[in-house]
Amino acid sequence: MGWRRRGWPSCAKSPSCTGRTSSVVRRHILGSIVQSEGSYVESLKRILQDYRNPLMEMEPKALSARKCQAVFFRVKEILHCHSMFQIALSSRVAEWDSTEKIGDLFVASFSKSMVLDVYSDYVNNFTSAMSIIKKACLTKPAFLEFLKRRQVCSPDRVTLYGLMVKPIQRFPQFILLLQDMLKNTPRGHPDRLSLQLALTELETLAEKLNEQKRLADQVAEIQQLTKSVSDRSSLNKLLTSGQRQLLLCETLTETVYGDRGQLIKSKERRVFLLNDMLVCANINFKGQLEISSLVPLGPKYVVKWNTALPQVQVVEVGQDGGTYDKDNVLIQHAGAKKASTSGQAQNKVYLGPPRLFQELQDLQKDLAVVEQITLLISTLHGTYQNLNMTVAQDWCLALQRLMRVKEEEIHSANKCRLRLLLPGKPDKSGRPISFMVVFITPNPLSKISWVNRLHLAKIGLREENQPGWLCPDEDKKSKAPFWCPILACCIPAFSSRALSLQLGALVHSPVNCPLLGFSAVSTSLPQGYLWVGGGQEGAGGQVEIFSLNRPSPRTVKSFPLAAPVLCMEYIPELEEEAESRDESRTAADPSAAVHPTICLGLQDGSILLYGSVDTGTQCLATCRSPGLQPVLCLRHSPFHLLAGLQDGTLAAYPRTSGGVLWDLESPPVCLTVGPGPVRTLLSLEDAVWASCGPRVSVLEATTLQPQQSFEAHQDEAVSVTHMVKAGSGVWMAFSSGTSIRLFHTETLEHLQEINIATRTTFLLPGQKHLCVTSLLICQGLLWVGTDQGVIVLLPVPRLEGIPKITGKGMVSLNGHCGPVAFLAVATSILAPDILRSDQEEAEGPRAEEDKPDGQAHEPVPDSHVGRELTRKKGILLQYRLRSTAHLPGPLLSMREPAPADGAALEHSEEDGSIYEMADDPDVWVRSRPCARDAHRKEICSVAIISGGQGYRNFGSALGSSGRPAPCGETNSTLLIWQVPLML
Repeated sequence: MGWRRRGWPSCAKSPSCTGRTSSVVRRHILGSIVQSEGSYVESLKRILQDYRNPLMEMEPKALSARKCQAVFFRVKEILHCHSMFQIALSSRVAEWDSTEKIGDLFVASFSKSMVLDVYSDYVNNFTSAMSIIKKACLTKPAFLEFLKRRQVCSPDRVTLYGLMVKPIQRFPQFILLLQDMLKNTPRGHPDRLSLQLALTELETLAEKLNEQKRLADQVAEIQQLTKSVSDRSSLNKLLTSGQRQLLLCETLTETVYGDRGQLIKSKERRVFLLNDMLVCANINFKGQLEISSLVPLGPKYVVKWNTALPQVQVVEVGQDGGTYDKDNVLIQHAGAKKASTSGQAQNKVYLGPPRLFQELQDLQKDLAVVEQITLLISTLHGTYQNLNMTVAQDWCLALQRLMRVKEEEIHSANKCRLRLLLPGKPDKSGRPISFMVVFITPNPLSKISWVNRLHLAKIGLREENQPGWLCPDEDKKSKAPFWCPILACCIPAFSSRALSLQLGALVHSPVNCPLLGFSAVSTSLPQGYLWVGGGQEGAGGQVEIFSLNRPSPRTVKSFPLAAPVLCMEYIPELEEEAESRDESRTAADPSAAVHPTICLGLQDGSILLYGSVDTGTQCLATCRSPGLQPVLCLRHSPFHLLAGLQDGTLAAYPRTSGGVLWDLESPPVCLTVGPGPVRTLLSLEDAVWASCGPRVSVLEATTLQPQQSFEAHQDEAVSVTHMVKAGSGVWMAFSSGTSIRLFHTETLEHLQEINIATRTTFLLPGQKHLCVTSLLICQGLLWVGTDQGVIVLLPVPRLEGIPKITGKGMVSLNGHCGPVAFLAVATSILAPDILRSDQEEAEGPRAEEDKPDGQAHEPVPDSHVGRELTRKKGILLQYRLRSTAHLPGPLLSMREPAPADGAALEHSEEDGSIYEMADDPDVWVRSRPCARDAHRKEICSVAIISGGQGYRNFGSALGSSGRPAPCGETNSTLLIWQVPLML
């Protein structure tokens, strides 16, 4: 294959490496690509030459020809694809000094539909292939002996499973290598754009494989579950109807507690969350357990219970009232012996060892008594030993400390205990009986996932979400992928005003609420406040503030303004500000603390700056724009607060000398962008984009000096109205026309154009004059709002590549009666401490200290293939083989277990890099929690808010003519979609 890394100059030894650092690093990364690809192709050849071909030629047959074809399905085609890529890679290496381009080769090689087809077939067949191998090992000793002999003879002792799992891991490796190559490719380099496009192609391919594998696993799990149910049962009919979607499936440990909180028994159960029901099954294993290095067969399930989803309730330690009627519902423990009904209270809920909430209540009662005693002691006239105010106050402080400890224990107990209240059969008197089931999840992340998915699945059963989204497929079938945003609520925007005000803008001010329970954190909308601004010509402006810190949003503050609000900007405090504030904060002057701010732009030219720490709505600063021009858009950068004005001026307000606020008192720096209004601004890392008419001006971020401008639309009468950035691209919408366009942030090249009208024709037949009125990019989805009230969702890549749209997307059946005035995102970070399990909290601080020197971390191969990226991006393509999860037998590994004498086997660098980049197959195949998942620092809760006139369900509004019925609502309305937690 040409070059090898060891033959190239080392950056540490080369005298001229300072001037050629990026070039040398790119050479090394190319060497890693060449070496990795060579090793991968050799592995594919070994599968065919060492296993498939001998098995096909063997007499007598150890495996039939039909089963051989099924096991090694598509391996030959994958080898052909990569052999062609290897040849092209060799020629590119030969001309590297003159071209230094590699990205276009990846685009050309892996953008073909054939690559997706062969890899899809292979990935979807993988579980079936491993099952065939296992069955053959159990029934044909000759086949088992053949596998053992081949493994012993191989130079690296990699098993057949270890070889066959490599195609599943290939694209995550490519992505990591290209990310590292892009990071070391300077701007202006001829390879940079092609590398970004290559990342896009590989990410898109990986996402498609992920989705297909997920669907295949879902079908396999439901089929396995269906086999365990009687053909005549109602559950069998539900499972075979084709209408069930598997949202979550995991092996949990069911625990049963006695009336004193003691553990009676525990057993593993397989729990299935479908879109409308919850199923719990026993796991039965059959067959020989000790077959080393092979994939075990799937378990046999025996359904224990199933219940409709609306009747399932999550109950936390300390949860009291509201969720169920304790007085009229008899609660029993699943699996516990039934107590006699005579003379015993049966409605007491025991939630596990210890009875934490009861103990907390006892402490609270004791504290109240001690406080009364303290008051009595204060009335004593004499002085007595151990009976004075000092001792009494010590009692109070001690009890308060015990209460804090107990509250922490309750919080900790909730982290991995999933408590479900399920309906049972009524007793003889007709009184309803509910029973409590307690599951222990593998880690806090799993608990969060279950609570979140249960909550969203219930919302998904509401009429407006049945269906909530429509895919414009050829067969026009409704689909609702498991990651789909779900319409959570619809609320009026200006309910306190008699006049119907028009919406102008919305921002979310995040606020962490430490008092929330564990389940509330997992199910609630992003914590904080929504600031909604609007108004009407001649009627002034209005700001309405909604709190998201309760189960449903509610108005907490409303105040009028002199003019309508046209735009708003949330400005978080800089990290260095927060650090310096924490260091200098004093109890004597809490008002000195600096907090995030909300900036408002009004039609009369006013710019108002409010503190966003609470709902006090303190106006911190105010000014008027030059010439009292209406403020059409606001953006902030680390250096300026930028305002786009009606007359084509860009006004820039610098930070104050202390750096904590914007200087609105001094005259701003004014730049003339063009003759028309500045409709939209975009702040990038090193530049500011400002639109005026069809042109976009690019300004340097710190000095605001014009760098260049380009024409985004050929029609002079059209204006750029919206710009949103993702990766290395910017999507733009225009004042007229049905298209949105993608431009490169570095070369300003026009890369793609999408006609939104083609996505909405089946919902709005004959509607040709569609116009885009709002844009938003969030978590790999491009939200597009239109003047017809329809919202379109298009998938875009998440990584550093070009955010090209490659899928058909979806159309929301929930929208507005008029134009979608805005699309905004609300995000909040879940508190990091809830992700730590009890064991991690106890051992975490000591874990690194207890390790000997040099053993603090897993050794990494001597390669600089983005080590820090392996933990951030390595989980892009997780083929979790759920149909073989938690199975018996030894752990599956690509490596042979160490010999008895302790001598370690040597492995190639490629073998180690697979472990580091793509996770251990042991973890994946058994669906066990990854170490990286257990140590995640944060989880982001996300909601999307749209604003417009009224609410309209396009699904129910379709009449016999196929056209949506007219909508008469004119009140300003907010629609809030909740996005499933990204876990």
